[in-house]
Amino acid sequence: MTGQRIGQVVATYLDHLAVEKGRSGNTLAAYRRDLDRYIEWLIAKDLPGIDDITPDDVEAYRADLTRGYGEHQPLSAASVARAVSSLRGMHKFAVAERHAAANPLADAPPTNLPTRLPKAISVEEVGQLLDAARFGDGPIPLRDTALLEFLYGTGSRITEAVTCAIDDLDLGAGAVTLHGKGGKTRTVPLGNYAVAAIEAYLVRGRPAMNPNGPGVFRNSRGGPLSRQGAWAIIQNIAERAGLTVHISPHTLRHSYATHLLDGGADVRVVQELLGHTSVVTTQVYTLVTVDRLREVYATSHPRARR
Repeated sequence: MTGQRIGQVVATYLDHLAVEKGRSGNTLAAYRRDLDRYIEWLIAKDLPGIDDITPDDVEAYRADLTRGYGEHQPLSAASVARAVSSLRGMHKFAVAERHAAANPLADAPPTNLPTRLPKAISVEEVGQLLDAARFGDGPIPLRDTALLEFLYGTGSRITEAVTCAIDDLDLGAGAVTLHGKGGKTRTVPLGNYAVAAIEAYLVRGRPAMNPNGPGVFRNSRGGPLSRQGAWAIIQNIAERAGLTVHISPHTLRHSYATHLLDGGADVRVVQELLGHTSVVTTQVYTLVTVDRLREVYATSHPRARR
């Protein structure tokens, strides 16, 4: 489906950022401000449909942000770059999810914003999360433990996890087929801990939920677990574990990649496991590991400090 109204696409994109990407409330508010202003400008130009927008329109909007227009004051170069970065992400998402036929920023020069390093938690904090998930009796702790082990053991996106069907699992081989963006699939390994947790859930937890569909992860009423539901589960478990850092489903994906690279995995192998189209996307994780290497060097090498 293409040609949706810009407001509909923006609402879907913000939901994607909140649930799948795990962006904080402040970050979401900034995106919303940038995109609401964009919508307002487009509607004033009689461009309500996302497929009505051309590269020239985006450039005109960038120019208006720089010099100011109507009741809006001129923005600084950094604010303009941030605003255009918000548009770039939204338009890229719209094409990837088939809400639009083309990306008007596809050939636009990149905005020079500082690289944001992915926020991973430590192996010890992952252990705290899993301990908190296992607390209690009944099918819910079994499901929650299986969900966390699945996310951390596969590096999957939350959408890939909640759409995973029982037929996608090959627990005997320790593998699962994930259905990623753009209809692409990939098969990734499942570690022993994830296999054991999923088996326990499938045998003792899921049947008690009276499941009514093929999806692995079910909500308490037996229906499919939604992205929002999975996000809330992880937030509650993190709170129970006493972790003060912001943790979302995507945090476990970041942690998966970071811990693999810390353990010596090749970046191109991690690229394949994460389902990244380009290795450039994966290489941001190497910046995190370099920072950790510096810390180890600074505290361990006899000539690192004077």
